[in-house]
Amino acid sequence: MGVSRAEAAQAGRGIVWELPGFRTGDVLASAVLTAAAPQRMAVYDRRVQQALDTMGFALPGAPGRYGRYMDLLDTLLSHGGQQAEGWTVRDLDTALYWIGGNGHKIPTSM
Repeated sequence: MGVSRAEAAQAGRGIVWELPGFRTGDVLASAVLTAAAPQRMAVYDRRVQQALDTMGFALPGAPGRYGRYMDLLDTLLSHGGQQAEGWTVRDLDTALYWIGGNGHKIPTSM
């Protein structure tokens, strides 16, 4: 069995850390890792962070954040039930990107 998505994200982050410009922050690294493995990885940026903050999901900036982000996406997908059927982590990061960037309010009830 392969490694979890979070473990793969942490390993990939560790590899690109060696490249110039990749030592701090997860935005550029997540974009490169997602381009390398689009079916497995997802992009993390300030808009995604804003959406997560709005929804009450803590994702501190401490080392290992990208792996924790991937774990959070997996958790969200696994708890999404039938509504998340067929969704990928890329679908979810795209949704979070739009939510975080457009100042949308997340409805608490319908």
